[in-house]
Amino acid sequence: MVERMIVVGGDAAGMATAAQARRRRDRSDLEIVAFERGHFTSYSACGIPYWISGLVTDREQLVARDPATHREQFHIDVRIRHEVTAIDLDRREVVARDLDGGGEVRERFDTLMYAAGAVPTKPDWARTTAAGVFGVQTLDDGSALRKWLEDEPRPRRAVVVGGGYIGVEMAEALVLRGLSVTLVERDEQPMSTVDPDMARLVTEAMRGLGVDIRTGVQVTGLAERDGRVHGVDTDAGHIPTDLVVLGLGVRPNTALAEAAGLPLGPTGGIRVDRRMRVTGVPGVWAAGDCVETLHRVSGMPVHVPLGTHANKQGRVAGINIGGGYATFAGVIGTAVTKVCDLEVGRTGLRERDALAAGFEFVSVIAESTNRAGYYPGARPMSVKLIAERPSGRLLGAQIVGRSEAAKRIDTLAVALWNRMTVDDMTALDLGYAPPYAPVWDPVLVAARKAVDALAG
Repeated sequence: MVERMIVVGGDAAGMATAAQARRRRDRSDLEIVAFERGHFTSYSACGIPYWISGLVTDREQLVARDPATHREQFHIDVRIRHEVTAIDLDRREVVARDLDGGGEVRERFDTLMYAAGAVPTKPDWARTTAAGVFGVQTLDDGSALRKWLEDEPRPRRAVVVGGGYIGVEMAEALVLRGLSVTLVERDEQPMSTVDPDMARLVTEAMRGLGVDIRTGVQVTGLAERDGRVHGVDTDAGHIPTDLVVLGLGVRPNTALAEAAGLPLGPTGGIRVDRRMRVTGVPGVWAAGDCVETLHRVSGMPVHVPLGTHANKQGRVAGINIGGGYATFAGVIGTAVTKVCDLEVGRTGLRERDALAAGFEFVSVIAESTNRAGYYPGARPMSVKLIAERPSGRLLGAQIVGRSEAAKRIDTLAVALWNRMTVDDMTALDLGYAPPYAPVWDPVLVAARKAVDALAG
């Protein structure tokens, strides 16, 4: 009998799994059916803010492989607009609802890949029927927001709630669209993914772009008029608006998995082993934003929803399902983003993470420039390192600067991945030329400063 694999979720992790399994097993040996509740497969959700802003002109540019390509090239039975509503592990069966045609289908499986992604955090005050309130989690969400921006009456004011990656990127996108933008963040400053001393630089840059940033403010409700959002109520007063974008973060989409009896970890993500097998459940695999994984520095389970991890995890699962052997080694939390003309990068632990993990450490901030100081276009760059005391092992790093800043975090990520000390790092043989770096690269300057702090 031909083995049958069902994939729940048609984006990065799910379709990477399906494609890798197909490369290793012919359709006469493995039948693959993928269910996706949206209209799109294998797309870049991270690119949505740039499509909203107009920097990316065509929505289709964000789609890596459409359903037709998966069907034709990989012989995967992709069923879009089908939402899986139940998983029966005893019967080895899934139930899916046809969202457009109506009705219900039941499909058996021998192997199940659960790749349902994440769902946006949505507090009670955001559960409204008023038009003009948007998340930015899927390409369908982006399409709805883009239509709202282009339909009459066109919005002139926007409130972005939440100052994480999506929040700050969407604030910039809406400014570029010509809207007056207010960003509301309940913490003392946006970008909590970096330490407060580095996040202040981001706040200054956003204010320079014209974003009205209100920190330490809690949203309490939404006001509507004639069925449309008309304002945001907060504990610091009312903010008039024509549009609300929710950037409050995400959580693992595991309600269906939990109902089926799949094990969840302390982060709320599905527990998997290094081969992406669901712990204790034969024939069931999971990957992407719905799983938790190991942080290689803290040794703790974490939920880090990024497309980079989802694609790697899907590839690992697909290789294993296809008969090969592969493992996912964990994460260190590397991420970059662009805010106005400011580039922000981070990897490893923040100060509060290091404290929570029980490390003794020193932290330093080194000020340098992205190029030789005399070369045109030289701009300031701040590099922060956190190093274990007394070993000097690098625990975390953050960079904020202009051109050539963000990708320098990759050098630090490699050092972190390989458990290098800051003393080791001072000898790194990095590229130098005046258009690209000072003779002492900012990474090396920061490493030297950390060595001095450890000796002090």
